Amino acid sequence: MSAAPKTGRLVWLTGGSEGIGRAVALGLARRGDRVMVSARSADKLQALVAEAPEGSIIAYPLDITDRAAVAETVARIEAEQGPIDLALLNAGSHKPVSAESFTVDDVRLLVDLNIMGTVNCMEPVIRAFRQRGRGHMAIVASVAGYGGLPTSAAYGATKAALINMAESLKLDFDGLGLKLQLVNPGFVRTPLTDRNDFSMPFLMEPEDAAKALIAGLDEDGFEITFPKRFTYMLKFMQLLPYALYFPMIRWTTKK
Repeated sequence: MSAAPKTGRLVWLTGGSEGIGRAVALGLARRGDRVMVSARSADKLQALVAEAPEGSIIAYPLDITDRAAVAETVARIEAEQGPIDLALLNAGSHKPVSAESFTVDDVRLLVDLNIMGTVNCMEPVIRAFRQRGRGHMAIVASVAGYGGLPTSAAYGATKAALINMAESLKLDFDGLGLKLQLVNPGFVRTPLTDRNDFSMPFLMEPEDAAKALIAGLDEDGFEITFPKRFTYMLKFMQLLPYALYFPMIRWTTKK
């Protein structure tokens, strides 16, 4: 039996201007949450605000790679709107990286945004949660963090780091009475996946992915992953020796 929907929360969602984040923001707002949404594009955020029920989404434009600006934004949200109940840390980017196009700059770009940008958000939120003794954080990584996928040399590495970080912090969160979840989506049709030049099995639309993510937030399980047919297949493949893993990845992605 599914858990009852949790509504009426104050949610801070990063990376909400497009893709899964945008669809999740609308889904949460339409069912009764107040969503404070952050992204770098103020114009896209205002378009999102206009589409949502009046007053349900409020924009806080932000570049999460700016540590001081992140801390200031979290403080502003709590001062102006109230305590954050759920922090959904979804902001990130993807840039195809392969042996043919490998550069330090491309890797650093994704590390600074996907890892350190997320860490910048985690620090002030965890501090606030600890002071209150309650709070719910969800970190969006990717199944690309499970193992090597085509052109994911940098992106997959950053997502693997977030997976490991969340797994480690889960032990501490439990001891503090806080809730921590890890979100590992499969392939979802977004401007980021449009950059991929390989087959993407079980490709989901953002609205379907958002429904699965929101349903997972209502549950108490640590990992939220979808579509399960694909993500569980990848989990199984991680148990195989490399002599089998690489041929299966090539077959799955048609590379």
